[in-house]
Amino acid sequence: MFTRTVLLLIVAATTMDVGAAAPPAYETRARHDPNGIGKFYLGREIAHVMGPGGIPWLERPEREDEEQPGKVIAAMQLKGSEVVVDLGAGSGYYTFRIAPLLSRGGKVIAVELQDEMITALSARTREERAANVDIVRGTARDPRLPAGSVDVVLMVDVYHELEFPYEVMWSVVAALKPDGRVALVEYRGEDPAVPIKEVHKMTAAQVRREMAAVGLVQMRAVSSLPWQHILIFGRAPDR
Repeated sequence: MFTRTVLLLIVAATTMDVGAAAPPAYETRARHDPNGIGKFYLGREIAHVMGPGGIPWLERPEREDEEQPGKVIAAMQLKGSEVVVDLGAGSGYYTFRIAPLLSRGGKVIAVELQDEMITALSARTREERAANVDIVRGTARDPRLPAGSVDVVLMVDVYHELEFPYEVMWSVVAALKPDGRVALVEYRGEDPAVPIKEVHKMTAAQVRREMAAVGLVQMRAVSSLPWQHILIFGRAPDR
């Protein structure tokens, strides 16, 4: 019995960061915003996921002016040889803007959960003959990325919808190379004039709080978009 207990403790220690703090608890509330799922993380309600019916909205022509994707991509400071993850890629709005910018072994990994989105990504990959685009079917808890393999993880208006943000972000951190970074784009929760439902916005302070829970610290912030933050994170110095 003693030997088995010790063995179990050793196995547990090898599958988690023993220096990490206990994960923040999720909370469920009966009274909540109808646009949210009633589940709260560090005081923030998680929003409903946009389904495949939202593809026309993702691909709307106005998005070029409203979100200025060129500025988002510029903020990532790509050199061309990176492995970039478009987490929650949707129909590939960013995936197929980034892919042509990469060369010398660079590629985009488009991670999605929904069948219809994966079908749309696959069709567009074939249509554009995008040889440097890989499509990965993730889960609600795990984007299924190889450890230590990724230079940049981009999440555009995605993070606030993650059902298990703590678990997903721990997987993201494990997938990052030592100098890897995470680029989060979220509608500004500080600004009531931003015409987006409240649970689909985040303040910069809340984003920093949630990234700190998995050992990420803000490296840069870009505030030149009309409605959104661009927040760049990397590992804390002791990670």
